[in-house]
Amino acid sequence: MSTRKHTALPKARTLIEALPWLTRHHGKTVVIKFGGNAMVDEDLKRAFAQDVVFLRHAGLRPVVVHGGGPQISAQLDLLGLESEFKGGLRVTTPEAMNVVRMVLAGQVQRELVGLLNEHGPLAVGMTGEDARLMTATKHYADIDGERVDIGRVGEITAIDPGAVHALLDDGRIPVISSIARSSDDEDLSAGASGIFNVNADTAAAALAAALGAETLMVLTDVEGLYEDWPHSDEVISRLTASELEQLLPDLASGMVPKMQGCLHAVRNGVHTARVIDGRVQHSILLEIFTDEGIGTMVVPDTNTIEGAT
Repeated sequence: MSTRKHTALPKARTLIEALPWLTRHHGKTVVIKFGGNAMVDEDLKRAFAQDVVFLRHAGLRPVVVHGGGPQISAQLDLLGLESEFKGGLRVTTPEAMNVVRMVLAGQVQRELVGLLNEHGPLAVGMTGEDARLMTATKHYADIDGERVDIGRVGEITAIDPGAVHALLDDGRIPVISSIARSSDDEDLSAGASGIFNVNADTAAAALAAALGAETLMVLTDVEGLYEDWPHSDEVISRLTASELEQLLPDLASGMVPKMQGCLHAVRNGVHTARVIDGRVQHSILLEIFTDEGIGTMVVPDTNTIEGAT
């Protein structure tokens, strides 16, 4: 008597393949930087929300950090305010800072929280201002060796992750906008001008380190870190912190804050940092729960994670 062929068997095999990864990551904190095409494409946004909720139900503790470059630029255009960039960073006037704050906390964050909460009362939105989560000082751009003032752009000086820990312990998914309070009390008394626009890659890396996260995942619009771009599209699947540090000076400007964030994370207690292609639906699940990583993984110099891809 032949065994009936079950069409669902491949699904069972997929679940079994995920088992060692589920075991390894159970109870661990994963910080995910949400950005790129995944932030503006409706299908990718929905798939991202499903992935994050899956992580939560699979026993992980996901934290989402987001920026909102495209949405901020669109709103500035609508208001007749110019979008200017220097050294790869947005020049943020006090007027532009009001728009940044409104778009990040009032639009991008609310939409993402809504998508996550379609699956249950899970997501809670906050900004780096809340509970003094992120504190920053003024950041100056370095352009050809010259120090250039780019307005209300901040450099993180302190992270107080207590509120995020409390949300995670309560089974929630924190969704955090990358703006920070000023460390200057006089600056703070000036209202909206007492806050800073912070690069979301940098904010995610600093938060991952402060939380003692297992993994930092950075969604981007490329497959990963290329071996020899633009001469080759071969992706480096794994490299150590020291190897990455040597590559940093030659990277394309858009990848620098992402890779600097990965380097900061693994040098400050995060076990792995990964840059993954946010254009691929369910890329987060593919990276964490399958034997074939789809991006670039950075590990500490002494890392010996068994089976890391």
